[in-house]
Amino acid sequence: MAKGKEKDDSKKSMKIHEYYEVTESGVIRKKPSCPKCGPGTFMATHEDRVHCGRCGYTEFKKQA
Repeated sequence: MAKGKEKDDSKKSMKIHEYYEVTESGVIRKKPSCPKCGPGTFMATHEDRVHCGRCGYTEFKKQA
């Protein structure tokens, strides 16, 4: 490890089984994919929005 750098435990990488669900009818993606980047690029889900980290596309959720 480089001098002065500490491991950041706050950032956890998601494992591949957390993105997909396998059923009898096929594979279901758990997270939405980006409409600009295409399938395979997942969007981060927040309380009030979904956001693509690759291109910056954001969709805001409607307030009830």
